[in-house]
Amino acid sequence: MIKKLMSFAILVLLASSMQAQDELTPQLYETYEDYKESSIGKRRIKHADIQPLIQKFKANPKFEVQKVGESIQGRDLHLISIGSGDSNIFLWSQMHGDEPTATQAIFDILNFLDAPEFNEEKEAILSKLKLHFLPMLNPDGAEVFTRRNALGIDINRDALRLQSPEGQTLKRLRDSLDADFGFNLHDQSKYYNAERTEKPATISYLATAYNYEKDINEVRANAMKVIVYMNKIIQNYAPGQVGRYSDDFEPRAFGDNIAKWGTSLILIESGGYPDDPEKQEIRKLNYVSILSALYTIANESFKNIPIGDYEKIPRNDRMLFDLKIENVTYELMGDDYILDLGIFNHEVDLEGHNQFYYKSSVADQGDLSTFYGYKTFDANGYKIVPPKVAQVTRIEHPMDLLKDGVAFVKTEKPEKSAFVHFPLILVNDAFKLKNFRLQPGINPTFFLEKEGKLTHAVINGFLIDLSKPLDQQNTGNGLINGK
Repeated sequence: MIKKLMSFAILVLLASSMQAQDELTPQLYETYEDYKESSIGKRRIKHADIQPLIQKFKANPKFEVQKVGESIQGRDLHLISIGSGDSNIFLWSQMHGDEPTATQAIFDILNFLDAPEFNEEKEAILSKLKLHFLPMLNPDGAEVFTRRNALGIDINRDALRLQSPEGQTLKRLRDSLDADFGFNLHDQSKYYNAERTEKPATISYLATAYNYEKDINEVRANAMKVIVYMNKIIQNYAPGQVGRYSDDFEPRAFGDNIAKWGTSLILIESGGYPDDPEKQEIRKLNYVSILSALYTIANESFKNIPIGDYEKIPRNDRMLFDLKIENVTYELMGDDYILDLGIFNHEVDLEGHNQFYYKSSVADQGDLSTFYGYKTFDANGYKIVPPKVAQVTRIEHPMDLLKDGVAFVKTEKPEKSAFVHFPLILVNDAFKLKNFRLQPGINPTFFLEKEGKLTHAVINGFLIDLSKPLDQQNTGNGLINGK
């Protein structure tokens, strides 16, 4: 009887914890702007951008901040800790220099932990856990917005040889903290989708495998259970937009080895979200997801979650384009063919790696019925029309040129620039438009015609409705000399 009463009491306590948690999450989402770190609002953040923030927390007695290492080029790596609990939780971000979304979210979380609101919930977390944050593990890569470090290696494939000082720091911290849970925070391609759906995999999770057999021990099972809870949370704000990252074992990777060494490893990958090029909505989802995870770990409510629900999360797939044009008529050598086009809008960094412009390409063409697009246009009844070239002294109204079927313009060009802010391609006087031919790899610049009338332009991979003002559409950018 006593055992039954104790079991019942535990169930009541878990139910109470889950109810409190379910009430907390909407508040976290709704109040997010109060804690968002506004000084780092763009993706291309650098080591210097986060130093004032680190110093702010270093001066705050609530936090313990220590230098724990240096990058190859001598940039300091810092660990920021808070909490008095017995269970260590280790979170690190930007192991890849061009994956900054979670770095931004970490500072949002730190602001939340420092704020006077939500005292009861924060006490529940910080009395049970000690949180350790290592933001921007690869500052040299972040400086030039590239995946690899200054040695040219992928830090996430350096868990065995430990050739990089960044990898050595990560290993030393893992060993010294012996964390119960680790959060390995990344960005993934925006072209991943939740399997067999048109929804982008805005957030993808993984309870990392620790061997080739993908066995599930208690350590991995705990990570799975927490992920199931985080998935439940994110479904409220990005329904259908959660994926499950591949759990193929990679013996050189830190995540796989950290799971092997006894830490419940949770990988979070930030993917794509419609009309969110700077990933600020995804940053918000990271904030909500991670704080919710910390709460369920602290109150141990995750333990009651069946691990079978982990397998119900759709797998990651990679079947997305920025723009998909379906069923368009394309004339070649006197015959008409029906094609689908899949277009990528590639980002090209400007000097200094603070800003970028788009240079698009046709990624694929043919039958793309199993693929999806962030934007999809059904071009049934529309015909592709090659662009024209015109020479003008000054471009005052780009839409007038577009309505005449002109995409390439011979005119005075800005110096030292590869792009313009309006949808035209500027070329030199010697430019001649060769025979237009669609094929993967080309820059997609052409027009769409229906019943003998031009209706749309595709300039540098962006679809433009010729019946609407340009300032009411996302027209991307034009290019100069095709650069």
